[in-house]
Amino acid sequence: MQPSSNYTLLYPRQIEWESFVQQKPDIPFADNVIDFLNALSSTILKDRTARIYPDVVTFAFFCRKANLLSLKEKYTNPNELRLGRGLLFHIAPSNVPINFGYSLVAGLLAGNSNIVRVSSKQFPQVDLVIKHLHILIESNQYDEVAKRIVLVRYDRSSDASAFFSSICNVRVIWGGDATIQTIRQNAIPARSFDVCFADRYSIAAINPDAILSASDTDIKKLAESFYNDTYLFDQNACSAPHTIFWLNNDKLEAAKTRFWEAVHNYTAEKYQLQAVMAVDKLTAFYRQAVCVDIKKEVMPDNVVVRTELGELPTNIEDYRCACGYFSEYTIDSLYEIAPIITIKYQSLGYYGFEREDLIKFVKHNRLQGLDRIVPIGETTAFSLTWDGYNLIEMFTRILSII
Repeated sequence: MQPSSNYTLLYPRQIEWESFVQQKPDIPFADNVIDFLNALSSTILKDRTARIYPDVVTFAFFCRKANLLSLKEKYTNPNELRLGRGLLFHIAPSNVPINFGYSLVAGLLAGNSNIVRVSSKQFPQVDLVIKHLHILIESNQYDEVAKRIVLVRYDRSSDASAFFSSICNVRVIWGGDATIQTIRQNAIPARSFDVCFADRYSIAAINPDAILSASDTDIKKLAESFYNDTYLFDQNACSAPHTIFWLNNDKLEAAKTRFWEAVHNYTAEKYQLQAVMAVDKLTAFYRQAVCVDIKKEVMPDNVVVRTELGELPTNIEDYRCACGYFSEYTIDSLYEIAPIITIKYQSLGYYGFEREDLIKFVKHNRLQGLDRIVPIGETTAFSLTWDGYNLIEMFTRILSII
């Protein structure tokens, strides 16, 4: 075995590849994995620095034992015999810092060893989690699980992806379409396969009646939830809504005013808009105005930029922009959205709709896209079912004994 040396080993401090690739798979949700992740959660939550980063805190809460046991009950079947597939090679995206952690956790819970390429960009959230992984391994209490983890960083010029691809049982690619095509140029073993999370587009739908009937406290919570879905990752996450659909009624304008005022007030206090993004938003508006019938809505500043669509183009996703740029369109029914929903659509965040109505919307229109329909505030919340994949099933194999 001739491993590439063109990478930086972040965790552990040294590695013997011959031993690492010989590790055997485990059952899903093994007790020692749950204990390890719970310990990681505990040490992160005790770190005051972690409080600066809401995404790190959310990740730590996801790793708590109580949550993992709940997931175990949901994602395992006592009548099935499953084992991990062996070695997973994860390529984390560059737009969501903590995503590498969730991908790793899914791999561990499924019973696998894991090589994770973290983003070549420097993120303090990544460094913080890695610091606490080192703290755990130095305690010598979780060696059996800790040795299943390798974290590396390298840039596009490295040949490391070729080596890691050549030894993996599953390759997990998070990134845009171009990233996936580039990584796929590296061969994987005959029985291995890719699980790809490609470039996606997300939307939201709001019922004005729910906005106007909500208390001031509820509206403030909704504004915070919307902020977390969008601005927390600069609207770069695939799950961040870009187009907002409003149900049409005689209270629509009042509802819009109440909602956007709350969003702007919360965002103006929390978010630092870079000058270059203000320019990008203006450029995005001019580009959209050339191609689509739109009107720019009046807002106090560039923190929130809104465009009202006079028509709904089938390629609305081509006019996205980051850091708080939203297109809005008025509909009489959710069914009016269906014609534009392609396989590229990932999440629908909603407010003021009944679950049964959303189920009927999906079934009646036999949607090819939209893998997640969740309340506003939950679009970025990680789940072991993502982009239509049950990750535990994808990362394990089922054994038949007759």
